[in-house]
Amino acid sequence: MPGPLHVRDSVVVPEAELVWRFSRSPGPGGQGVNTTGSRVQLSFDLARTTALGPALKARALRRLASRLAGGVITVTAAEHRSQLRNREAALDRLAALLRDATAPPPKRRRPTKPSKGAVERRLAAKRRRSDLKRLRRADD
Repeated sequence: MPGPLHVRDSVVVPEAELVWRFSRSPGPGGQGVNTTGSRVQLSFDLARTTALGPALKARALRRLASRLAGGVITVTAAEHRSQLRNREAALDRLAALLRDATAPPPKRRRPTKPSKGAVERRLAAKRRRSDLKRLRRADD
């Protein structure tokens, strides 16, 4: 099950750069709840990784700055009863985080203005509505 983390086609994090920690998970678990280490913490040192190029690493560090602790990002999974499923969930979360953090910035919006026809139609509709309301009024 453990292996390299596939973030996107061009980015693969080697297994050696991932640090796993296991602990007892709160929540459902039956008789084995206090003995099974099913909670998973997956840590990845983003600041020292060799898997990302310099541009992608800088972008990821900037976008994930609020989640980093000393350049390390940590993801926790404890919603499943089995450690294996929690490991898969943690890998999926870390991959999604890194995919979003390394994505290229969205294209800039080109400011536009309404066409002359659209402006004319809007003003004509306002005039029609105004006339309709004016005709409803009772003149004193």
